Amino acid sequence: MASITPSNTNKTGSNGENYNFALTVLTSLFFMWGFITCLNDILIPHLKAVFTLNYTQVMLIQFSFFTAYAVVSLPAGMLVEKIGYKSGIVIGLITAGIGCLLFYPAAGMQSYVMFLGSLFVLASGITILQVAANPYVAILGKPETASSRLNLTQAFNSLGTTIAPYFGALIILSVAVKTVEDFKTMSPDQISAYKLTEAGAVQVPYLGLAAALFIIAAIFAVVKLPKIEAAEIKASGSEDANYHDIHNSAWGYKHLVLGAIGIFVYVGGEVSIGSFLVNYIGQPFIAGLKEADAGKFVSFYWGGAMIGRFIGSAVQRKINPGKVLTFNALMAGILVLISMFTFGSVAMWAILAVGLFNSIMFPTIFTLAIDGLGKHTGQASGILCTAIVGGAILPVVQGFFADNIGIHHAFFIPVLCYVYIAYYGLKGHIPTFKTAKA
Repeated sequence: MASITPSNTNKTGSNGENYNFALTVLTSLFFMWGFITCLNDILIPHLKAVFTLNYTQVMLIQFSFFTAYAVVSLPAGMLVEKIGYKSGIVIGLITAGIGCLLFYPAAGMQSYVMFLGSLFVLASGITILQVAANPYVAILGKPETASSRLNLTQAFNSLGTTIAPYFGALIILSVAVKTVEDFKTMSPDQISAYKLTEAGAVQVPYLGLAAALFIIAAIFAVVKLPKIEAAEIKASGSEDANYHDIHNSAWGYKHLVLGAIGIFVYVGGEVSIGSFLVNYIGQPFIAGLKEADAGKFVSFYWGGAMIGRFIGSAVQRKINPGKVLTFNALMAGILVLISMFTFGSVAMWAILAVGLFNSIMFPTIFTLAIDGLGKHTGQASGILCTAIVGGAILPVVQGFFADNIGIHHAFFIPVLCYVYIAYYGLKGHIPTFKTAKA
């Protein structure tokens, strides 16, 4: 298939081929990995109760999941550069499907370690998907509208994260977890039946997800998508005649490195909040809800992110993405502080409202960070996806503080994250390119 240079148009290539179909197909990927990733927020309270874990221990769920980004992203970047975006997407879908299948024996054996291993395999597949799909969407059109375009597709990622908590709460958290005292009053047959029910609550949903992933992989294997040459992509603020590559590696670009830190703290902050929501809302001084009811409220957090991305996609066509990023980061930080220093419904709705302002952060940081990297875009995507490991580290750190100073005030971790993101939107994202005289 002939290469398409997308620098001259937004929805069509230089040969007149329309990108709308490709973008439509890609949105299914963003939906699926958003749905799967957000189910972790439901697995956390479920497995915390089943295995009697403290906050630090249960955050190993997010640690195992997001550590895959640190291990797999850079190799995935090299793989995608060799085999192309489409083949990378197919491999990512198959790997994620295998990870979902592994939940069946993990739940059947009631093994926490096997759950963690299954999550790592699942996340490895999603990592490959992210490395391939994010830059593909970003360069599938005009560089000037890359941030708006990625925000739009990420909105469907947020649709998945919005639906997942409600779905998970109904299916996974619907069975009341038995205490040690409860087991003492139950017969062996009753205990066996209970454990089978608990296992089934996880097995059935993830078997369904595995089937969906394999079907989507088959579709992507046969569908025709535009072939993009990343080396031909120019910077959004550069003239084609003046711009030329100045580094032998993506690591040479300061705005990329600072962007990687931005992705690290953003994902870490967002996941830290989402991971604690069910337990946080369940606190007597917040809302005192049961897990199944609290889980449904998590949909408001991710639903806000979905709405914010649709709005952000339109806003960023008229307002500089860096300014929008700074505003949203400051608002998110303020809302977390309000939740930390209040109680009841004010504290609950303040923390849930953070999702609205989280919305545009990942796609905006991502597109600002890869701006003008040309042939290094694949490597840059691998670097940025590696930084998603923040979702593995910061929730564990917050878990430590939750165990020691209480869940209420442990949210100071995301506040620090938003301070850095505000800096990146204000100043850190600005690239410096060496240009030659026309």
